[in-house]
Amino acid sequence: MKKYGIGLLAFTLLLIAPRLALAHAVLLASTPAVHGTIHGPSISIDLKFNSRVDGARSRIYVVQPDGTTQALVLDKQEAPDRFSSHADLKPGTYTLRWQALAADGHITRGVIPFTVQ
Repeated sequence: MKKYGIGLLAFTLLLIAPRLALAHAVLLASTPAVHGTIHGPSISIDLKFNSRVDGARSRIYVVQPDGTTQALVLDKQEAPDRFSSHADLKPGTYTLRWQALAADGHITRGVIPFTVQ
């Protein structure tokens, strides 16, 4: 009986393992870097994830030094695991707020504080 229980457990784990592999999109690298300083006014924004993201349904916002939020237009998605944009920003402290839709259908959100010189 124990033998069948272990076999059933192993079989169940094999069935769900592919679903576990489809994890939420985790941010691996960004430009600008978290707490980084970049030179403006024209900046490039690039976010790289650990899995495929749907660029058409993902978003990037920039929070201005005065607290107002501006939605940025995403560039054409060049790679399945990244999306990018660009902005013209004056010197100051900003925060990027991003939202990525991963291949598993889950939305991941994050923030990237940075400074423009």
